[in-house]
Amino acid sequence: MKEVQIGKVYRHFKGNYYFVENVALDSETQERIVVYKPIYDREDSKIWVRNEKMFLEEIPSDKPGNITGQNVRFKLCEELEKDYTI
Repeated sequence: MKEVQIGKVYRHFKGNYYFVENVALDSETQERIVVYKPIYDREDSKIWVRNEKMFLEEIPSDKPGNITGQNVRFKLCEELEKDYTI
């Protein structure tokens, strides 16, 4: 399985962009957990977590809400190189 790249921007299949702040380990299972934040204004949360397996999972390009047509839940946006840690 591929690993999430810390400090990079990913696009969700619904079109929004997120900055990966870090990868944590679940204290019970040692499962890798992605810690990320939206790089747009949200009122419900500033920080999100999701297990890495789900973060990188493949999805059908015709999945409801998939406005990007991508085949993964989160896709690395290599063209976006900005420090969002501030």
